[in-house]
Amino acid sequence: MTPDILALQKTAATIRGRIIATSHHTQTPHLGSCLSCVDILIAAYFSALKIDPSKPADPDRDRFILSKGHGAAALFQVLAHKGFYPEAMLESYGQDGGIFAEHPPTPDHLPGIEAATGSLGHGLPIGLGMALSARIQKRSYDVTVLLGDGECNEGSVWESAMMAAGQQVGSLMAIVDFNKWQATGRSEDVLALGPLVDKWRAFGWDATEIDGHDMSALTDIMGRPRKRTGKPVAVIAHTVKGKGVSFMEDDNNWHYRIPNADELAAAYLELGVTA
Repeated sequence: MTPDILALQKTAATIRGRIIATSHHTQTPHLGSCLSCVDILIAAYFSALKIDPSKPADPDRDRFILSKGHGAAALFQVLAHKGFYPEAMLESYGQDGGIFAEHPPTPDHLPGIEAATGSLGHGLPIGLGMALSARIQKRSYDVTVLLGDGECNEGSVWESAMMAAGQQVGSLMAIVDFNKWQATGRSEDVLALGPLVDKWRAFGWDATEIDGHDMSALTDIMGRPRKRTGKPVAVIAHTVKGKGVSFMEDDNNWHYRIPNADELAAAYLELGVTA
């Protein structure tokens, strides 16, 4: 089925508005990092992944791991919009003792979550294990892992990359949300990250670069059939931190800054959404 790109783009705008509102109302950070990955999440959950919210533990479901766990506010909104749980539940985001913290909880606490992440570099090893498990159990599900570009500083990412290529785990896809920033500075300045696509290719992956906000490109590449064996797939998705709101875009202050009421209203206006 051909995806309705316009509908997906409208959904992405809605989700961005809800993420910004959540940051304002709960005084929680990581806003820019959440906004950069929204289009990737929408393409995954509303076009590519074989999942059923009414059967979140289906053993044959596709697995999606948000390895950049500080983007949890975006994932929570997408899962609620998909129907894994009522959107009203998100009103408890950031509250003491609540389910919705600033990073994903363990899977037994919330449907749709495949792994608790937060300490960077863990998602790809977990995803690789899941993909190998599918091979052993002769199941046909695919595994997709979303990483941050700063996360690619972690050695565990590259250990997993070597093993995935060595074991020819073709059902595994790693998507890098390449927004060019990490908490304290430009990714390239903190550690020599580039040329990133060449690094993944050198590690034996089928690596490609796309515009991480091009919904057509995202749905196309994520929707392609995976091979049970062969090269794993790496997608270097060029994104903009704070995407969707002009005064937040490519401004690393929004890694920790919280929007005030006027900024929330201005963001709604730019996104074309309402409260």
